[in-house]
Amino acid sequence: IVRPVVESFGCELWGIDFRPFSKSALLRVYIDKAEGITLADCSQISYQLSGIFEVEDPIDVPYTLEVSSPGIERPLLTLAHFSKFCGEQAKVRLRWPIEDQRNFVGIIDAVTDSGVVLQVSENKIKIPIDAVSRGKLLVDVSGNGRQGAKR
Repeated sequence: IVRPVVESFGCELWGIDFRPFSKSALLRVYIDKAEGITLADCSQISYQLSGIFEVEDPIDVPYTLEVSSPGIERPLLTLAHFSKFCGEQAKVRLRWPIEDQRNFVGIIDAVTDSGVVLQVSENKIKIPIDAVSRGKLLVDVSGNGRQGAKR
């Protein structure tokens, strides 16, 4: 339902995040395009999706629809996302521990068919994509851009 609407506005569907709460939910739709996302893009896509969801009614609880850019510290939701930002610093939270840890911060070193390799200090940690609960890019707060290797 979502992808055709997003693409009809010349945007890419970066990802969808659905967060259920006790009495409602948040449906966040991330959109992107090479020249950047505008408020008008978000507004128009939100308006179109709201109309479709009103008719199709795909979610059985009250929810809030939010359409936004993935932003600078964008979520990394797929292997393609990790691959696009190889050499950059990311924070990854896992569904289950690897080497007794569930949270890693490191440089995206490589992407395989089944997962991601993070350079964490002197270690390379192989993380299966299905173990990833959340991933996101990290930015350098000093104002020098993203942390990690220069392209």
